[in-house]
Amino acid sequence: MTEDLSSLSEMKDFVTSLARGLTVIQAFDKENGRLTLTDVAKRTSLSRATARRFLFTLHALGYVESDSKLFWLSPKILELGYSYLASQPIVDTVQPFIERVSHETGESCSVSVMDGFDVVYIARFLTHHIMSVTLNVGTRLPAFVTSMGRVLLASKSDQEIDEILKNTQLKKYTEFTLIDRDQIKDSLKQVHTDGYSIVCQELELGLRSVAVPIRNSRGQIVAAINVGTQAARISEEELIERILPSLQKAARDIQDILPS
Repeated sequence: MTEDLSSLSEMKDFVTSLARGLTVIQAFDKENGRLTLTDVAKRTSLSRATARRFLFTLHALGYVESDSKLFWLSPKILELGYSYLASQPIVDTVQPFIERVSHETGESCSVSVMDGFDVVYIARFLTHHIMSVTLNVGTRLPAFVTSMGRVLLASKSDQEIDEILKNTQLKKYTEFTLIDRDQIKDSLKQVHTDGYSIVCQELELGLRSVAVPIRNSRGQIVAAINVGTQAARISEEELIERILPSLQKAARDIQDILPS
């Protein structure tokens, strides 16, 4: 992280202190909810003195809490995420449509956008729990191994795809996970041709999902919408014949009212 900031800091308008403060916030995650000063310094590649100043500032602003030994994020940090959700018209726009898809199909429906090498959930309507991983608004998943991620990746140029796959850790989540870059690129070409993506048990055993792109009024792909199902309960044929049309109609309806 320090090396990355060093190269970026050469840019005229780059504020290194702000970037370092954000790395301190990002040091906390599901596995590291409470950290010591030493932990934060180690995870951010900052000196203890620098990490301490940022933690003190975040604590003074109410974004971090502490018991003098451990530090953790406070609920106020959610304001930062809410600022994004409140500023994006697509978040409010898609909600009634994903609820409609869920009612029509009886399955959970979600919308995500691409961020770096991941997809980030920005809207979700849950009918029943089908994954061991809890999916909520804000959840990040690797794009290469998800149906929404494949839809969003397929919209990018060959050069962009190569760069993303080059910098993505192609982890084998199950025995079915595609980790060969050429095979992934072939699958993306098929997604581009079909206009939808089906991923079966690549992220988690027993999970099958189908996704289609969401376009804005100018025809640009800005998000993806999907339905996730249990592979043992719903076949790929049923996904295509019963669930895919509902998703496609929702995507068209969203495009009709989504600003450019």
